[in-house]
Amino acid sequence: MLKLGWFATARTLGGSSAKLFAAAVQSIDGGLDARIEFVFSNREPGEFESSDRFFELVRDAGIPLVSLSNNRFRREAGGKVSRDGETLPAWRRDYDAAVAQLLSAYDWDLGVLAGYMLIFTDVVCERWPLINLHPAAPGGPVGTWQQVVWQLIEAKATGSGVQCFVATPELDQGPTVTFCRYSLRGGDLDGLWERHGGRAIEELKAEGEANPLFQAVRARGGIREIPLLLETLRALTDRDVQIETHKSGFQVVDAGGKATKGLDISRVVEASLAITDQAV
Repeated sequence: MLKLGWFATARTLGGSSAKLFAAAVQSIDGGLDARIEFVFSNREPGEFESSDRFFELVRDAGIPLVSLSNNRFRREAGGKVSRDGETLPAWRRDYDAAVAQLLSAYDWDLGVLAGYMLIFTDVVCERWPLINLHPAAPGGPVGTWQQVVWQLIEAKATGSGVQCFVATPELDQGPTVTFCRYSLRGGDLDGLWERHGGRAIEELKAEGEANPLFQAVRARGGIREIPLLLETLRALTDRDVQIETHKSGFQVVDAGGKATKGLDISRVVEASLAITDQAV
């Protein structure tokens, strides 16, 4: 049995954190050979409404909740706020050390970062293997999902993907575990590319996430995130792909124990979407 640690910030009400968690619990109840040993959040009960709602789901599932507020920790440490593109401040390693101490009380094989909004330092991600869900294919754009979508639009990309990779201190640079690819052409997208694709990216960004092309590009990837994550967990439990400790860090290997650049599960993900469509 694969023993999981689940990590989520739950930044928005009814957002991806809740959906990913609920889907994983349902899959485990349906026979996936895994168990969630704990859920960790960098928010504490009473801190934010969105995370409190998520914590209710965790309690209803009967899974231990572990939390440590990074905001409170930073204030008590007198540290500065982390900024995108800057080196993480020293207190972040101290925070991760405190997190590691809490999590060492549990017996777990693999961490799943599903809507966890902090970058782990080496204190945690070099001690335990952690997989992170990223809304781009291997070699594709890095950053938040919003940044990825804008980069795809600016590049007039004809396709994209979703991947799970092993988390490292370097943002979105860890070895790929699994991935899927899909087209950004066809259907309603063709008309949206014609109407919006030729406009300056600054003009499109000024419209924000309400821009129709932005929403459509995001939707193509968003609907594949849950099936990709679930099929990744299934591939790990079936040993079609494994994460092994290597002298240079964690390494991804195939069923034969050979190093791989990731398992392409596009067909499985698309089949899962087709089954979902038929059930609706």
